[in-house]
Amino acid sequence: MPTLQLKNYQQQALDALDTYLRAARISGARSAFESQTGYGYNQEPFAETPCVCLRIPTGGGKTLMGADAIGRMSREWPTGLTKPLVLWLVPSDPIRSQTLAALRTSGHPFRESLVQGVGESVCVCDLDELTVLSPQDYAQRAVVVVATIQSFRVEDTDQRNVYAFSEKLEAHFKGVQVERLQRLRELPDAVVTAEDVASAKAGREMLARFVGQPRWSLANWLALHEPYVIVDEAHNTKTERSFEALKRLNPSLILELTATPVPKRTNVLFHVSAQQLQAEDMIKMPIALIEHTRGWQAAVFDAVQNQRLLEAEAQQEEAATGVRADPNLSHRADPILSQGW
Repeated sequence: MPTLQLKNYQQQALDALDTYLRAARISGARSAFESQTGYGYNQEPFAETPCVCLRIPTGGGKTLMGADAIGRMSREWPTGLTKPLVLWLVPSDPIRSQTLAALRTSGHPFRESLVQGVGESVCVCDLDELTVLSPQDYAQRAVVVVATIQSFRVEDTDQRNVYAFSEKLEAHFKGVQVERLQRLRELPDAVVTAEDVASAKAGREMLARFVGQPRWSLANWLALHEPYVIVDEAHNTKTERSFEALKRLNPSLILELTATPVPKRTNVLFHVSAQQLQAEDMIKMPIALIEHTRGWQAAVFDAVQNQRLLEAEAQQEEAATGVRADPNLSHRADPILSQGW
């Protein structure tokens, strides 16, 4: 399967990212953003860490753009790592599975775009697979970790594997320069405490030896390496809880992708309109909007019936012309923001 050619609006958005990162290296995140866009830059809560958004309408190919952006970030905003480390955050487990599969599958356009940017030596994994890789793997290969945003929920950290002390990570912390480890102390809740020991269900003696020291945890390992962070559907992360979780990861750069940025809390670097998608045959317009007053069940039922009707028409069209169309049905359920995500 050949690499997908970027649409004009995708190329323009990613070029804007390149331009911004080059300028930010010289003048800083805020100055570069304000000079390029003419708008004010919201530095909260990441201070001088660049945090910008590409506003792309639904159906605009955000995943392909994210895959392409990794190589660009590595070139234009280099870190101290030989190969880039990327944490790709998605809003749900089904999307996590889909993104993992696409980025892993040889020949898939998303995988090919990723390889084009960082080379063939790239590993795509989930959080559970991180401990299986050796320190040498990270030095020799680009690593893209795909996880849900909820995996980093701040409360109940002792119940979250990502924050738990793990002996499996010993090889990843042993030999790390003391100065680098000490920087972790500046992050919230990054060290082992006496309370951790008292509440531990097992291994208290071993854990007691690390009181006051940074935990051997996945979160601390990520923070140690200052990953690039890509946030899909970023409007779901504009809460204090998610800000705190992202700060814990000590990112070197945050790239947000969403169709609906939160006003005054999002630094929109580039905005793609629905008309631009229409011009490149990514969507059809006008969009017919129908209000369903009988509840969500009726809305879903009517949507399924319409999809089946369009599918029947598409089959007739294919039989007559040989051209295939695939009518798709998409359901969206917004999170309850009072729960913090």
